[in-house]
Amino acid sequence: MLRELSIRNVLLIEALDLAFAPGLNVLTGETGAGKSILLDALGFVLGWRGRADLVRQGAEEGEVAAVFDLPPDHGAHAILEEAGIASDDVLLLRRINARDGRKRGFVNDRRVSGEVLRALSGTLVELHGQHDDRGLLDPKGHRALLDAFGAYGDVQSAVRAAWRTAQQARARRDQQAEAIARAARDADYLRHAEAELTAFAPEPGEEEALDTARRRMQLSARVGEDLGRAEHAMGPDGAEGRLGDALRWLEAVAEHAEGGLDPAISALSRALVELGEADGALQDYVETLAFDSYELERTEERLFALRALARKHNVAPDALPDLAAQFAADVAALDTGTADLAELDAAVKSAEAAYDSVAMRLTEARRAAGQHLDLAMGAELAPLKMEQARFRTTLAAAPPGPDGTDLATFTVATNPGAPEGPLNRIASGGELSRFLLALKVCLAGTAPDQTMIFDEIDRGVGGATADAVGRRLAAIARDAQVLVVTHSPQVAALGSHHFRVAKQVTAGVTRTDVTALDTDARLDEIARMLSGETITPAARAAAQALLV
Repeated sequence: MLRELSIRNVLLIEALDLAFAPGLNVLTGETGAGKSILLDALGFVLGWRGRADLVRQGAEEGEVAAVFDLPPDHGAHAILEEAGIASDDVLLLRRINARDGRKRGFVNDRRVSGEVLRALSGTLVELHGQHDDRGLLDPKGHRALLDAFGAYGDVQSAVRAAWRTAQQARARRDQQAEAIARAARDADYLRHAEAELTAFAPEPGEEEALDTARRRMQLSARVGEDLGRAEHAMGPDGAEGRLGDALRWLEAVAEHAEGGLDPAISALSRALVELGEADGALQDYVETLAFDSYELERTEERLFALRALARKHNVAPDALPDLAAQFAADVAALDTGTADLAELDAAVKSAEAAYDSVAMRLTEARRAAGQHLDLAMGAELAPLKMEQARFRTTLAAAPPGPDGTDLATFTVATNPGAPEGPLNRIASGGELSRFLLALKVCLAGTAPDQTMIFDEIDRGVGGATADAVGRRLAAIARDAQVLVVTHSPQVAALGSHHFRVAKQVTAGVTRTDVTALDTDARLDEIARMLSGETITPAARAAAQALLV
């Protein structure tokens, strides 16, 4: 709901602050007073493309700000989130137009583009009038309006779910078909590569294991002679024999030394034990270096072949097992892919059949809703003095999609025997206004969070018809906020809130001002609308009668 509109230095408006309320807000004033300026200003802050020369004469820039109340489930929240703007229950739009034509837009004090403002405007405001090309006159939106009127959201959800299922089935089928085609293009190569890798049977981590074994065997060949010398030096013909001899000699004379040789004997004994442990460790290591004379050759051949395969297929050696599995899968696709593809084709057909079935249910629901809408429109057009006019909802086939297989269009015929056609091509200005009003009455409640603006939608009608127009606007306003620019006293009298737009000339400067009217001022304004500049007692009495 539009709560506030502030305008500074826009066209004939120097400074203006308006507060709007729920219900029917009417704006009246003499022709040329500047009622359209308010719509131009509101359209400007909403990012609509309009007049370029908005800045008031003598000012450097013009500015318009609008405050909207946002319920928790309002569609604007999603747009704000996508734009990275924090949202709350109040939305502030502000836009500045410089004298040189540059424009700057802000949402909650965050700089935004005109595209963001226009996206928000689609959720905030509906404009209806003789030159409206954004709402009911746009055939692209007729299906959505029909769906909102029909209220069969469960069927629509089922159609969207069936469409997603069919899309996923088609994607899986197409992926398999591409795999088969790819395998078929390289069949000979795939079979050869798969056989080669299967025969070689590479294992994860094999390169590192082979390289470690190879280096160990190369080391054994290089250090074997030195290890042999060390083994000989520690053996019976080396250190072990000499230490044994020394120990025996000392033990032979120890009884004559009265314990003086005991430390030396003990140390030699420990040395012999340590020497034995060293010899044992050496023997163990020598055994680890022992290998078949052909083992090094076989290890190197395997390692070099592994690396050659990796270079051939342009992968790391450790990736060869996975590549072998992929080749095996591709070869399997050659052998069994056709059968798999047949199953996927069957799944696609099943999913498409399910989609067609639920899409047909949606078509039937739309056809029934269209018939109800046509009857409702007929009932609304009669009080608007268009009882001979016809409104028809037509369905045509559309390419399948998440919203079904239908294209909905609203067509009208203004007189019996006249050809039907689109709203904006068949109806005259006054007729178009009434068609739009009747349609909006039928669709009342489908967009409760939007502010609806009717720009002189009562033009060309009067008397009982104008009263019917006003009563329908008031009916719409019971569940929504409606702003109407009107010259009809019958419409103005039904407003919940009344604003008068007036133009004044002060010191040679023309300014437009807007005043919220109290009860007495409202009576005078409606009397003026009835009688002109001179308000007669009869006009005042007639105005009073309208306000009762």
